[in-house]
Amino acid sequence: MFEVGIVGRFEAAHLLEGNFGRASRLHGHTYRVQVSISGERIAANGSLVDVGRLREALDRCLGELDYQCLNDLPAFQDRPSTMEAIAAEVHRQLAATVRQLGGGLLRVQVWESPLAFAAYQAEC
Repeated sequence: MFEVGIVGRFEAAHLLEGNFGRASRLHGHTYRVQVSISGERIAANGSLVDVGRLREALDRCLGELDYQCLNDLPAFQDRPSTMEAIAAEVHRQLAATVRQLGGGLLRVQVWESPLAFAAYQAEC
């Protein structure tokens, strides 16, 4: 199986409701987002996907999150802005582009610090 990936980042604030200790107060992160696509077949040009188009889609997605309070965004009105929820939302936003690029297993990892990450993956 082949795998291609890119990395992006954004700055955002949020707070988590419930038993999250200090994270229950408003705080911020420099999020690192790693996106990868896996698939069995590469195109005639020797690539799995057009990384440039994937980069454009990720930049658009992360641009909507950058320097925002995540709790104020529509995507997080009905769910907490955890790393898991951010990974699922980025995946949701990239899925159509990945299908246009030929599909595959899309994995999104969101790092809120150098020591903590969450991931979501599903076939597109």
